[in-house]
Amino acid sequence: MFDFGLRIKELREAHNMSQEALGRRVGRSKPVISSYENNIKIPPLDVLINLANVFNVSLDYLVGIDKKETLFVNDLSNSQIELLKIIIEEFREKKAPNKGLSIRQQKILNMLLVEFFS
Repeated sequence: MFDFGLRIKELREAHNMSQEALGRRVGRSKPVISSYENNIKIPPLDVLINLANVFNVSLDYLVGIDKKETLFVNDLSNSQIELLKIIIEEFREKKAPNKGLSIRQQKILNMLLVEFFS
């Protein structure tokens, strides 16, 4: 069974945030955040939306419908988004292990370096 409170606590801790800090971000007190984490209270929709935004996850992930985190790319440039797509495709391809980097992997590394130093 899904534990909503645990999901909130794990996300909060992964973001190095105290209950008090999270409460300030979503307009609730520390005791209210504690009650969410302990499954005593269920947040209203506006708070759920704020929590999803703070943690940069979908509502589905937040409430346990979707098991996978969503990667939001809203604040990235088009070239950064394209680079992420290439990296994901590279990880998904099943290849025989080899020594050294492929030409494509070398290209990806070069693209990463360009992005980080621009």
